[in-house]
Amino acid sequence: MQLIDCHTHTQYSMDSEADIRAMIEKARSLKLAAYAVTDHCECNCWYPKEHYENTELFDYFNCQDDFEASLSAVTALKEEYNGFNLLCGTELGQPLAALDIAEKCISDPRLDFVIASIHQITDEKDFFYINYFHMTTEEINNLLEKYFTEVYELCKWGKFDVLGHLTYCLRYMKIRNNITPNMKLFDEIIVESLRAVAQNGKGIEINTSGIRQGFGTTFPSLKYIKIFRELGGKIISIGSDAHKVKDLGANIADGAALAKAAGFNEICYFKKRQPVFIRIS
Repeated sequence: MQLIDCHTHTQYSMDSEADIRAMIEKARSLKLAAYAVTDHCECNCWYPKEHYENTELFDYFNCQDDFEASLSAVTALKEEYNGFNLLCGTELGQPLAALDIAEKCISDPRLDFVIASIHQITDEKDFFYINYFHMTTEEINNLLEKYFTEVYELCKWGKFDVLGHLTYCLRYMKIRNNITPNMKLFDEIIVESLRAVAQNGKGIEINTSGIRQGFGTTFPSLKYIKIFRELGGKIISIGSDAHKVKDLGANIADGAALAKAAGFNEICYFKKRQPVFIRIS
């Protein structure tokens, strides 16, 4: 089976120190059919800190420098590794929080691939930094309701290629505090989000990071991958969300197996913002 890894981070992401050349060499050693570098570009942290109020909600600024550094590096390395299917991508965080920035980024002709993600909702810190231990069930449910509402608005906007790690909001509350919310409360809006993605001709990713991190499954789980297929979704990408060289390609085969179990016969990567399909054997 030909495998792909279309969600990875390098030294040009604020939360990774992975050397970009080492990442490419690892991808080559795995004989990946496609490898995308998708460094973070948090739209709501595009400018220097001085530009923003309520800076206590953020831990990093000036993402415009990271965006340019990543795209410039990958574009140059494409020529050096011209026999390898290296793709220039970005993980666009919180696009609706700064639509002008998002529109500017997605129009960059160097991009092959755009993942759209929500790491933090309006007036909250990134889910990574939230302390769930002292939160009531009602407070957690309110937080998740806001998250899935913002995901729905993002899906209606639809100017991306793939929706990143749906159910990301569950990662840290489960891993750190063993909190498992009642997801049935949010199924209706999740279904509408997936419907919007399918109707817009866009895709979702199977993010395999949850398997290696101890979450127990992918983001999203098989249940929602199946629903996306039933709603007419055709585009499924797979990404490890690796921030370290050793994690590149981790559990990608498991992700492909889930795609197959959900009814997909092909997985997809993007080149020049156009989908390229690979049959799942």
